[in-house]
Amino acid sequence: MPEFIPRPADYTQLLAEVKERIRSAQVAALRAVNTELVGLYWDLGRMIVERQIGETWGKSVVEKLSADLRREFPAVGGFSASNLWRMKAFFELYRQHEKLAPLVREIAWAHNLVIMGKCKDPLEREFYLRMTRKFGWSKNVLIHQIENQSYEKSLLGQTNFDQTLSPALREQAKLAVKDDYTFDFLELGTAHSERELERALITKVEEFLRAMGGLFAFMGSQYRLEVDGREFFVDLLLFHRRLRCLVAIELKVGEFQPEFVGKVQFYLTALDRQVRQEDENPSIGIILCKEKSRTIVEYALHDANKPIGVATYEITRTLPKELKGQLPRPEEIAALLEGLEP
Repeated sequence: MPEFIPRPADYTQLLAEVKERIRSAQVAALRAVNTELVGLYWDLGRMIVERQIGETWGKSVVEKLSADLRREFPAVGGFSASNLWRMKAFFELYRQHEKLAPLVREIAWAHNLVIMGKCKDPLEREFYLRMTRKFGWSKNVLIHQIENQSYEKSLLGQTNFDQTLSPALREQAKLAVKDDYTFDFLELGTAHSERELERALITKVEEFLRAMGGLFAFMGSQYRLEVDGREFFVDLLLFHRRLRCLVAIELKVGEFQPEFVGKVQFYLTALDRQVRQEDENPSIGIILCKEKSRTIVEYALHDANKPIGVATYEITRTLPKELKGQLPRPEEIAALLEGLEP
């Protein structure tokens, strides 16, 4: 079947409309990667889709549009034929999603392309859109989070944040503390001590902070606390910049034990009374162990009065098969994501 070529008048009008839209966007920082640029790409995708309805335009039309735009705006990038096709796919993907359509404009185009390419499920896309917007993930951090299955691992998280944190903090905290962390950058054998794990994490602290979510600052290892003349030491102390709270990490190379919770609660009380600043939120604890029984963790956290999450760590990227069937129902996932600001 011969390729359909639009009438000259139709194409001339399309080109004129696209040029006008580009000029209006230039005033508001065309080179920026935020709302105006993504909004521009949304509109270009919409224009192409609307003009193709009922027509059989082929690749040559988009290629001609690309060449004309690059000739008209030589100092502006982003108008390659391949990128125009991405804009079309971008608009088609989100046009029916009222919740997500405004959200995609609040993260960079490069981040949108990563999410479009790597996430096939609508709820998974929503998760990474909201998390990128909320926690300011860079493109590399976003890719790392997707490859490490942060969507699944965050939804499986075991915490007592519902009982111990204010409504304004609990959903953010639940999505910032994962169920399982991947430390595939460590060169550790199967058998290693807690001290060896701690030293290895400190040696590669940048990779460690990225694996934790990208918005943590390192405060210290074996962080000293003094209570009633006795010394106590927190394995790792971090600060979450968006949650604005101290995060105490207790490292365990074996299986989770209920008594770990009492020890971390003690650390959190000491941190809140001695270290936390007046404008900071309550400290959070993470017990990071090699293995855990989800039922024992649930029982141990039930009556704990300090915000604590229990997670495991591994040095591979694969989510355990037995946990894949334990993800919340779609409506529960949607409710959790609604707890984040758009």
